[in-house]
Amino acid sequence: MANPGIQLLGFTLAFLGFIGSIASTVMVEWKASSYAGDNIITAQAMYEGLWKTCVSQSTGQIQCKVYDSLLQLPGIVQGARGLMLSSILLCFIATMVSVVGMKCTTCMGEQPEQKDKVALTGGIVFIISGLLALVGTSWYGHRIAQDFYNPFTPTNSRYEFGSALYVGWGAASLVIIGGSFLCCGCPAKDSGKSPRYPASNSATGRDYV
Repeated sequence: MANPGIQLLGFTLAFLGFIGSIASTVMVEWKASSYAGDNIITAQAMYEGLWKTCVSQSTGQIQCKVYDSLLQLPGIVQGARGLMLSSILLCFIATMVSVVGMKCTTCMGEQPEQKDKVALTGGIVFIISGLLALVGTSWYGHRIAQDFYNPFTPTNSRYEFGSALYVGWGAASLVIIGGSFLCCGCPAKDSGKSPRYPASNSATGRDYV
């Protein structure tokens, strides 16, 4: 039988990662303006996300602007959007499937073997979802680092990793770990054969008078 404690722990971690993926996707701080250099004006800070850009003044005033056209967006933004939204959708599906397959729920209680398979399926979908989020955030982060170290990039146009990337990396890790726990909680297949025992030697024993 699957371990209900491991299943519950895995589901909790994956669900927390699911919430983190949503938070990372809607956050605007995917990349923040860099202050590396000598002639950098620190009166304002610029942030860019998947949906809009924001400028924070030193006075505390924040102005944001939503991207006007989808087709004019850079390919990295469109790709990260697609990966993160796909990850969130798969996480939602995996959550519904895992709830049905977990031992602590009453769904499919009369079919324990099928219930374990459903939990295993939910764990696999969680892992795929976490990998999608990890690819999306890592790809975006790689592009930031590539532009930062590019000598042809102007100093005042360089960006660094934003807080949304760190949230996304942590959320993807939680989803993958949680899905792995759900998969580990599934018992191995039974051979279906009864154990064999050595034949008794009582029949071949000698009779003594």
